Amino acid sequence: MNPFLEALAHPSRPLVMGVINATPDSFSDGGQFIRPEAALEQARRLIAQGVDILDIGGESTRPGSDPVEAEVELARVLPILKAIRRESGIALSIDTRKPEVARAAVAAGANCWNDVSALTFAPESLATAVELNVPVVLMHAQGDPKTMQQDPQYRDVTGEVLNFLVGRMGQAIQAGLKLSNIIVDPGIGFGKTLAHNLTLLRDLPRFVALGRPVLVGASRKRFIAALDQGVGVEERLGGSLATALFAAKQGAKIVRVHDVAETRQALIVQSALLDA
Repeated sequence: MNPFLEALAHPSRPLVMGVINATPDSFSDGGQFIRPEAALEQARRLIAQGVDILDIGGESTRPGSDPVEAEVELARVLPILKAIRRESGIALSIDTRKPEVARAAVAAGANCWNDVSALTFAPESLATAVELNVPVVLMHAQGDPKTMQQDPQYRDVTGEVLNFLVGRMGQAIQAGLKLSNIIVDPGIGFGKTLAHNLTLLRDLPRFVALGRPVLVGASRKRFIAALDQGVGVEERLGGSLATALFAAKQGAKIVRVHDVAETRQALIVQSALLDA
């Protein structure tokens, strides 16, 4: 069975997806894990902390970021994926918009394609997802990373994001993607203001009602700083944990985070308290 689907099958709590950015410019850990040796050491640390899924990315999609060529992205992620897979059967996700990167990553051991463009970046994205037959995260974003935070506008943010994801699900299924391979992500911080992000988080049950696992990636994002006097990236643990716990209570099945040990512990304690 696909390790990603196996992890999702009977979760006692939301799954913790740990982030490893093999990039020089990601907003939180840019430059720290671009060397394969450093990324492998981080993977070992996160596995020891109990991470459920590792999400490996070679292109930053932070606000204002520039795209990179597929060859650059592949050179960054493939050595890391292969090194981790030689040591561990942990579920691995490739964070990319490019179908050629997804294809090579799956061949190297990735079990999931996490696509912030919801398979819209390239004409062959849908067909590639069908061909690979692995779980795919369809995420909503308004605009591209370079400009998405300049002036995001919605009349009804939850309704519009829902409509987009329902539409992409339908197109993916029509193209031949299995419903069981679809995960949805409302795209916190991707073309959204503080108010948009808070509304989407409060409305997560409407995304859960789509019947597919919901992924929430809000770790260390700037909306936390907007709520707390502009704190730096490394000072957002409290807000990240609060958001992960809230998302879990609202029905999210996967939380994508930088602080694995702390998030996992918080979720375990919350689960015990709710069960009690």
